[in-house]
Amino acid sequence: MRKAVEMPTRRVTVIGAGIGGLVAAIDLAGQGFDVTVVERASEPGGKMRRVEIAGASLDAGPTVFTMRWVFDEIFADAGSSFAEHVRLQPAGILARHAWSDHERLDLHADIAQSADAIGALAGPAEARAYQAFCARCRRAWDTLEQPFIRSQRTNPMALARDVGGRGLADLWRAAPFATLWSALGEHFRDPRLRQLFGRYATYCGSSPFLAPATLMVIAHVERDGVWLVEGGMHRIAEALARLGIARGATIRYGEQAAEILVSGGSAAGVRLASGETLRSDAVVVNADVAAVAAGLLGRDVARAVPQVSRSARSLSAVTWAMVAETDGFPLVRHNVFFSGDYAAEFDDLFGRARLPAAPTAYVCAQDRDAGADAGRNAPERLLCLVNAPATGDLRRLAARDLEQCEERTFGLMRRCGLRIQRRPERTVVTTPADFERLFPGTGGALYGQASHGWMASFRRPGARSRIPGLYLAGGSTHPGAGVPMAALSGRLAAASVLADLASTSRSRRAATSGGM
Repeated sequence: MRKAVEMPTRRVTVIGAGIGGLVAAIDLAGQGFDVTVVERASEPGGKMRRVEIAGASLDAGPTVFTMRWVFDEIFADAGSSFAEHVRLQPAGILARHAWSDHERLDLHADIAQSADAIGALAGPAEARAYQAFCARCRRAWDTLEQPFIRSQRTNPMALARDVGGRGLADLWRAAPFATLWSALGEHFRDPRLRQLFGRYATYCGSSPFLAPATLMVIAHVERDGVWLVEGGMHRIAEALARLGIARGATIRYGEQAAEILVSGGSAAGVRLASGETLRSDAVVVNADVAAVAAGLLGRDVARAVPQVSRSARSLSAVTWAMVAETDGFPLVRHNVFFSGDYAAEFDDLFGRARLPAAPTAYVCAQDRDAGADAGRNAPERLLCLVNAPATGDLRRLAARDLEQCEERTFGLMRRCGLRIQRRPERTVVTTPADFERLFPGTGGALYGQASHGWMASFRRPGARSRIPGLYLAGGSTHPGAGVPMAALSGRLAAASVLADLASTSRSRRAATSGGM
């Protein structure tokens, strides 16, 4: 009788300890793979970064946390509990919006409260329109969640087949061939409300005048729950890193991947900047696909993904992370101060590739809890952001341009009633050129490709690249930008590796990873 021969454990190298890379490592390590994550920074998180100012730690990347169920599933599938690792508090007020010192609107987690607030601002007809809009957004989400958002990248014909007859009708009502701005015009007459809900296009770095109406699902996702993370968003990255290590993955910080090695037409490992080689049966790249296409991980893999033209890039940003005193405006955690001419703002950003003459500003007041302590007088942690074109690889902002942007941004907030007493030594400014330095090959684009046109979502690369054994994860891949979407991309990458390699892999654990 022949003795069974046990196959060696398969090795996977993950480049980048961003959210997608960490999630892929968790799922693969749990399935018996020998997983090594290499990260050039000294800590996990990727774009979920933080900065230190005056002894305080500030979130300087994503600040809005939604779709917590994605992380509940990841931790549960790993035999753990997300709630035991990260403490969350639901936000009653999703965001506070202002157009002037007397025009303000709070969006609430509760639809009825939001409708009342909209009615007070714009009249009862607009309140009813909001409720109809919420129902439309929910239908669009229900139609797209399983066959598109949770699934491997598909094409329009396959999606139409998978949603079925009733789903196809709902998908058609979501107006995939219309722009988000035009679809909002079907609901709201008040331009302020079109501006407010059009802002959701910027969550994936896009223009509401060019992005498809299907992005209205973001409005549903946010209304379904915004969570405040105790200790800051970076706690999520730290919790994922701990879970990955507990599952058996190795994370090596301060290690830069210099080249993805190819042998026999397939990915065969990673050469580090130190000269060390990590031989691998598969490589997962948690970096912007533009960096791969630009050859920053080796010329042999540049063909693995489509080229990303500069005109197709998503938005970048100028941010001010500060510890400062404020007065005059009752800040909540998330606040938006709108420009007076939205069309001109996006024409500047995408048409003229310049900082807008009249920017919209977002302020995350990181010491404001769900109760929104409006009486704070002590210095507080703030992140202020305005959108910018992704031209950080072409030129640095001239000092005068940055100064004008600052004047316009903080002038807008003053007109809306918010005064911020800034001090240069307690402020960290980040520009598109800085984001290009942090995330090379992107020009500072923070969301991969812009979601412009009805085909945009289908053009994002999926988990499998053009080179066997090389897989993709992160916000520039399917299903899109944002923290939960990046996490889902990590799961999709892990599922692809598992499907391609697991038939000959010795598994240490029998459980299968869910959430696909």
